[in-house]
Amino acid sequence: MALLPSLAHRLEQLQQLDRVGKPLSSAVTRLVQPRLVRNLLSGTNLGHPLHPMLTDVPIGAWTMAALLDTVGGERSAPAADGLVGAGIAAAVPTAASGLNDWSDLLGEESRVGLVHATANSVALSLYGASLVARLTGHRRGGRVLSSLGMVALGVGGYLGGHLAYSRGVNVNHTAFHSPPSEWTPVLPDAELAEGQSRRVDAAGSPVLLHRSGGRTYALDSVCTHAGGPLEEGTFADGCVTCPWHGSVFELGDGTIRRGPASTPQPVFETRTRDGQIEVRAQG
Repeated sequence: MALLPSLAHRLEQLQQLDRVGKPLSSAVTRLVQPRLVRNLLSGTNLGHPLHPMLTDVPIGAWTMAALLDTVGGERSAPAADGLVGAGIAAAVPTAASGLNDWSDLLGEESRVGLVHATANSVALSLYGASLVARLTGHRRGGRVLSSLGMVALGVGGYLGGHLAYSRGVNVNHTAFHSPPSEWTPVLPDAELAEGQSRRVDAAGSPVLLHRSGGRTYALDSVCTHAGGPLEEGTFADGCVTCPWHGSVFELGDGTIRRGPASTPQPVFETRTRDGQIEVRAQG
């Protein structure tokens, strides 16, 4: 195994991190509990998570500051200082959205996420110290602190990439499902009573059926947020709540009423024909 993936794997197995991670995760979960906060930090209304988008700003600002420090000379010093400050300002909401996402993780992913957050916090502290040094006339020390901050930022960035691309954290868990475009029988109509839910298979796609008010609803049964089993969730007010992290989806059209989900739930058209419930992909 290559060096960096091997180090990431070792972090995944480092159970001692749970002593810090679990109580911190519980505290963050309480802070982001209000619906408005949860939806905002999760990117619920964006259609994808907020955190990856926000990371571009501090990374870009600090990278350009490093470039100006290296080749810009004294005339570019005010611009470099401004970029360091802009990166610090942008890092605060970036960290808040990242903590929100991290609070949903468990086990190996949570451990890597904790170190990812720690590395980025070290980077933020170093850039903060760098800005103070720059503004008090200690430019050489400020540049050194910025360089150290860039190293910490690189560590955090690598671990963030590991979580997203190697572990699939916060990706749409229904992205690669292929729902049938033709009407497909999935269950005898008599086997779904009012108020009941069933998970069925539609040509290889997992489907949640739920009957309420005489209407049969059908959604992809895998929660888009983290793959939770929606058929094990709770149903109320025309919605289903994922049992894992509490994402709430409208049964009728799959829209998100409450995060942390940021991608709507795929829905199916339904009909009853010859005593069978049939479904097909909507649209």
